[in-house]
Amino acid sequence: MAVTDGLGDLYALLGVQSDASDEEIKRAYRARARELHPDTNQGDPESEARFKQVTVAYEVLRDPERRARYDRLGPEGVFGPQAGGAGGFGFDGGLGDIFEAFFGQMAGGGTRRRGPQTGADAEVRLGLEFAEAVFGCQKEISVRLPSPCATCAGRGTAPGTDPVTCVDCQGSGELRRVRQSLLGQVVTSVACSRCSGSGEMIPNPCADCRGEGRRMEESTFTVEVPAGVEDGLTLRLADRGAAGQRGGPSGSLFVHLSVTPDARFERQGDNLHTTLTVGVAQAALGTETEVESLDGPQRLTVGPGTQHGHVERIRGLGVPHLRGRGRGDLFVHVLVAIPGDLTSEQDELLRQFAASRGEDVSPPGTTGGEGVFSRLRSAFG
Repeated sequence: MAVTDGLGDLYALLGVQSDASDEEIKRAYRARARELHPDTNQGDPESEARFKQVTVAYEVLRDPERRARYDRLGPEGVFGPQAGGAGGFGFDGGLGDIFEAFFGQMAGGGTRRRGPQTGADAEVRLGLEFAEAVFGCQKEISVRLPSPCATCAGRGTAPGTDPVTCVDCQGSGELRRVRQSLLGQVVTSVACSRCSGSGEMIPNPCADCRGEGRRMEESTFTVEVPAGVEDGLTLRLADRGAAGQRGGPSGSLFVHLSVTPDARFERQGDNLHTTLTVGVAQAALGTETEVESLDGPQRLTVGPGTQHGHVERIRGLGVPHLRGRGRGDLFVHVLVAIPGDLTSEQDELLRQFAASRGEDVSPPGTTGGEGVFSRLRSAFG
């Protein structure tokens, strides 16, 4: 579909009135372009199409002759056959060139950094036990990445030699080119391919690294894992990634944490949840017992009349706050176990207890598996 399809009212596209001044039109376009630019809405084709339409609208309304023709004849006056079609509104120059020409460094078109470029970032996965994630730990990791060449100290030159100025970019590290766009002549710059943006050439490269200034090596170091991390968290270690070419700074190493679950505890934020099973008599009469925590066994009082599912809270025995002081809490969910293997004496005692409370219960021999099978044998015997 052409850019000019479905443009509608050009003034409405920019959000101005038909009697707007040139300065008002210019300000409105800048605001709309910032909002809709593809760099701001990556992966959104609708915003990109809208951006193109807004730019076309501005190109028409900023030109006095085109604007007058549009005001008299409408879209046909500037986009129709009598206007020579829409060929003058192509985007062959690229959206980035348009935005850079209008807003300069706001579009990321700042001056390219001369000299060796920063090395690439790297990633590694680190497994942790549940307690290690909660309390923090030190873990050793090994990575195989480009590291500065020891022979040439990362310079890439053979011993006793020096780099020379790049003949293509004359030491600037970039090549400039001029192209035509909607907004006129646009100057863009790209990294020099001969020197990779460093501005220097290596006539006598190091024999060990072949002029790269780095070699692939495996290194082992210790990672400080802070207390309170959780599964899926990523630690960023600056300057631990791949070394840059010819003395360029190293990138970052991103350590993705994978925490093994603990069968005893469930983590919810900085709080821990666990269960404690007690008997019917303990729940009814109360008891003193022990409950597990990551800090070791803890004494817990179960009050008389505790119901199944009751939750006790023990403050300060949860996960340390990753950002800030203190810890979360430990929540103990009390489960009341109903016995299913009563002896005849226990059965009788429970029946007496039920009778004293006026509770109806099933008669003897009607609830156990033996009673059921006995009745079946009697029915078919």
